[in-house]
Amino acid sequence: MPDNIRFSNPDTIAKPPGYSHVVEVTGPGRLVYFAGQLGMDRSGKMGANAREQIELAFENLEAALASVGAGFEHLVKINNYVVDIGVNIALFREIRDRYVNTAAPPASTTIGVPELARPGALFEIEAIAILPPR
Repeated sequence: MPDNIRFSNPDTIAKPPGYSHVVEVTGPGRLVYFAGQLGMDRSGKMGANAREQIELAFENLEAALASVGAGFEHLVKINNYVVDIGVNIALFREIRDRYVNTAAPPASTTIGVPELARPGALFEIEAIAILPPR
């Protein structure tokens, strides 16, 4: 993990499950924004169910991170959009925790939505990463 990033949870706020309330970045670095990634494969085929879509979305984010020399350890913020959140939130958390550093997870917002822009999509993740300068 880069030493110019600090993840914290102030004692004055309830401890969050699976994310950090505060991510502080100091010093030089490259800030990289990643567009929302859906649960579809390279050919554009949507995953068959929520689990498959969430896994594919994280794999797509992993590929996007790799394209700039980054990994999940460089994430400082993720936004998650979940259709039928009452049913799918547990799947999301299970899969997310396989990818992010659970000891110092990125700041996160997760929102239940009635639908996403792509018909049949059940999950979308967008992210911000900080990397060392080039």
